[in-house]
Amino acid sequence: MAQREVHFPEAFMWGTSTSAYQIEGGGSNTDWWRYERAAGTECVEECGDACDSWNRYEDDLDLTAQLGLNSFRLSIEWARIEPERGVISHQALDHYRSVLEACRARSIVPVVTLHHFTLPLWVADLGGFEHPDIATWMSNYALVVGQSLGELIGIACTVNEPNIVALMGYLMGLFPPQAKSWERFVEVNRAMRSCHFAMRDALRSTPGSYPIGMPLSMQEYEALPGGEEIVESIRNEMEDEYLRAVGDDDYVGVQCYTKLVFDADGLVVSPDGEFTEMGYLFWPQSVEYTIRRAAQFTDVPIIMTENGIGTDDDQQRIRYLTGAFEGLANVRRDGIDLRGYFQWSLLDNFEWVLGYGPKFGIVAVDRTTFERAPKPSAQWYADAVKGFPTSD
Repeated sequence: MAQREVHFPEAFMWGTSTSAYQIEGGGSNTDWWRYERAAGTECVEECGDACDSWNRYEDDLDLTAQLGLNSFRLSIEWARIEPERGVISHQALDHYRSVLEACRARSIVPVVTLHHFTLPLWVADLGGFEHPDIATWMSNYALVVGQSLGELIGIACTVNEPNIVALMGYLMGLFPPQAKSWERFVEVNRAMRSCHFAMRDALRSTPGSYPIGMPLSMQEYEALPGGEEIVESIRNEMEDEYLRAVGDDDYVGVQCYTKLVFDADGLVVSPDGEFTEMGYLFWPQSVEYTIRRAAQFTDVPIIMTENGIGTDDDQQRIRYLTGAFEGLANVRRDGIDLRGYFQWSLLDNFEWVLGYGPKFGIVAVDRTTFERAPKPSAQWYADAVKGFPTSD
């Protein structure tokens, strides 16, 4: 396939990341909605109305614009676009067209993710990522999105953190379908890469000149004595196999939050150091580490499509972001082709099995009224962006 002409935004992208299921509400046609209500679920509560962003997306975009951010990462819900196999909802497409037009009206680059963790029920019931036709189904879905919305898309992300979907759903047993199998984990990772390729190529055949890539979950890894082989094995499946596969993409998305420490017995649950509300080691240094590691594997531009901290202590968030920005400055100074940074997340939203407990947002959301209230970290981010050195 001939490489089409691709255009990146001229300016460095500063934004926040969100996902449809976590903020829109009402995602009842997904495997996650069912999983939250199933016997044996790991979910502590149900998503419900989330942040009601299906109805309040203009409020979210107004906040983004007021903070002086030029980009906004959102996702499109496959279960809304194709609620039944082969049945396309033009009403849902029209809604997402309105969202993208609202971004453009505010001079905000819409960074669009096509799959962010959730599957339509019909896909899940047929076997999800273990069905031999999953790449074809996702390619067909990408064609629909690209043909309808491609002219409005600023950047496209195919599958969000495919390695996390594989890890949590097929090895750890915490996400649907709650499997605990190394073999299934490896096979789903392989299937995820096939889905990415199929979706990327489908999007390239549709209108628009936007860059297409895959956001990959990366962490800093540390091996204590005896943990070297475990780290090598996990990192190969979680990162290296993916990084070797993205050379034909327009960019690679890097998403990081912390450092993971392993010894001979596996993951060290409580290494020495400061922790966040998520139980993560407080480690903003992972930003610089993961960007540099991605740059070692690939020759394509890098976008940090997610980074942040889950905490009720907003001053801790500001300290984390301060460290993250130091890492951004270092890699830019060294000439690494970093095109953007997206803080996770704009809003305090539904955090999967952990429900509404962890607070990743720079904007608080009242769980009853859905009123948005920017935190001090929101203003910190706005001010930091203005002062960040972006000249090449």
